[in-house]
Amino acid sequence: MFVNAFGRPFMLERQDALDQLCINTIRMLAVDAVQKANSGHPGMPMGTAPMAYLLWTCFLRINPANPKWPDRDRFVLSAGHGSMLLYSLLHLTGYDLPLEELKNFRQWDSKTPGHPESYLAPGVETTTGPLGQGFANGVGMAIAERFLAAHFNRPGHTIVDHYTYGIVSDGDLMEGISHEAASLAGHLKLGKLIYLYDDNRISIEGSTDLAFTEDRAARFVAYGWHVQQLDDGNELEAIAGAIRRAREEAGRPSLIVIRTHIGYGSPNKQDTAAAHGEPLGVDEVKLTKENLGWPLEPTFIIPEEALARFRQILQQGKKWEDEWNVRFRSYEKAYPELAEDWKRALSGELPSGWDKDIPAFPVDTKGMATRVASGAVINAIAPNLPTFMGGSADLAPSTKTLINGVDDFKADHYDQRNMHFGVREHAMGGIINGMALHGGVIPYGATFLTFSDYMRPAIRLAAMMSLKVIYVFTHDSIGLGEDGPTHQPIEHLASLRTIPGLTVIRPADANETAEAWRYALEGKSGPIALALTRQNLPTLDRSTYAPADGLSRGAYILSDTGGKRPDVIVIASGSEVHVALEAAEKLRQKGSAVRVVNMASWELFDKQPDAYRNKVLPPEITARIAIETGVPQGWHRYVGDRGEVVGMNRFGASAPYKVLFEKFGFTADHVVKKAVKLVGKAKSRLSKDD
Repeated sequence: MFVNAFGRPFMLERQDALDQLCINTIRMLAVDAVQKANSGHPGMPMGTAPMAYLLWTCFLRINPANPKWPDRDRFVLSAGHGSMLLYSLLHLTGYDLPLEELKNFRQWDSKTPGHPESYLAPGVETTTGPLGQGFANGVGMAIAERFLAAHFNRPGHTIVDHYTYGIVSDGDLMEGISHEAASLAGHLKLGKLIYLYDDNRISIEGSTDLAFTEDRAARFVAYGWHVQQLDDGNELEAIAGAIRRAREEAGRPSLIVIRTHIGYGSPNKQDTAAAHGEPLGVDEVKLTKENLGWPLEPTFIIPEEALARFRQILQQGKKWEDEWNVRFRSYEKAYPELAEDWKRALSGELPSGWDKDIPAFPVDTKGMATRVASGAVINAIAPNLPTFMGGSADLAPSTKTLINGVDDFKADHYDQRNMHFGVREHAMGGIINGMALHGGVIPYGATFLTFSDYMRPAIRLAAMMSLKVIYVFTHDSIGLGEDGPTHQPIEHLASLRTIPGLTVIRPADANETAEAWRYALEGKSGPIALALTRQNLPTLDRSTYAPADGLSRGAYILSDTGGKRPDVIVIASGSEVHVALEAAEKLRQKGSAVRVVNMASWELFDKQPDAYRNKVLPPEITARIAIETGVPQGWHRYVGDRGEVVGMNRFGASAPYKVLFEKFGFTADHVVKKAVKLVGKAKSRLSKDD
């Protein structure tokens, strides 16, 4: 006999009728919802219903009445296409997800979209659907749990102690991100991470034998995981024993490979690709219900006795949270300062004085690379923000993202904050998403800007979920020099700017870099991408130029005309701001009134009121030139159809960066020539109008 998480004896020697009724309730809710929507994936929920039922009713420690209880277990449905499995469980266990929402599956304005979205239905821990992302998110959640436990728990006072569970699919295990994340999870010995693998051996095109024949279990053993294999996904006894053994395995993450049958119970579609991504069809739904002994009408039926069993979780969840609250009150009395830190970390609030040591960099014509300034800012912040953590994809010496005086986050050293993701950019993106989703930490991840391509799916989901994650992208242009076009980002700034909800900031000197970090950490939600230079940039004299805190408005007037109407506006970002300033001086010597606008962030500027934007870029001034060492796409919205863009229309080259800037036209003289023509055309138009 096995005693489940509720203390209720679970008879391993038999699978009782009520268990089967509960399992079929999950199956039929999924079948009915997909059929009503005439769209969706019924097969996965039908095959995984037994493992999901057992996990949720016998192991998962949650409180549906308070979905954000901090010490709850996390559940990730990495196979997000099977979303009706999750929606059914959420409704049945008492989350605020009415049955009407299940009936509105995949419909406009419902809380039950085709793939789970973390910001819609309570209890959905992460947005999944792009396969493999949830797998990596779960690794990040497990990392956050281990760090917070090591940081906050004290002898006799445990306030962080929970598991991360997930259901993963063949598709998840095919995607490269799962390989990367699994490798790191095994290395870190994340023993509180348990994944149930829905081994149904069917993908959209047919049998997985078409393209997926390696020994998956052996692969995970090689990663350092505890692996168990079960032959029958309907055997609750075997599944319960495997989960119990996984929970007892403290030193390794666990993968339970469970042989299932997609579309279980469907007489004609079980174990076929037809059960994967389309409704069963009216006739097959009828046959399936008859096969499983389920009433044909009404649809969306939930037997009272099944609902009663699922709803036991409400009572037990309240008990678990009440017990935790008692423990926390005891902790609060013993460690009042830590308790306040805990509350603050969970709320996302920053501690008082977190930014007090951010340096003000002195004027310096030689200056420093903004990546170096960023490293100095990180190390000024870290001592005052103890839940600020992150690392790089094996590029920390170059990205300058190590926290000094802090050890590496590793197995048995989970209280440390320097993370080493290895050469695994994609997993890094998914993992820091999971850390942010877990709550309590502010994560960052770093690599060269050109390698942001490897992370794009994870960045997109971070933006979709409005996660507070920070990307440190260095070597942001042809300014990195000799490494050549493979490493020189050309299209990357434009590409990142197309992602809704992502804020890209490209500071022009050390003090703007400090302001960029200040904005990134003070922001309430949404990912921030910092684009930073390899090469040194002068640290501007802010007694001559506008203050660096203008960066928070995205674009600001850095240097102006002394009250005159501008003849030309020169706009630039990052390292090219210095080209703009030099060009402006040369133009002034020729008698032109020049305004220089530092546009560090399109996204922040676009959020400003019309009055401010029109003040910075007066509509009547059509002579405008933008300078950026990237593709010109997008800049025309700021320079207008009469303006010019000095940008890159080809890939770069291998040479010292000063040579590259000259050859590609990022010089003051080249900008001056273009500006003179623009001013001439503008004056000609004005004279004609007169």
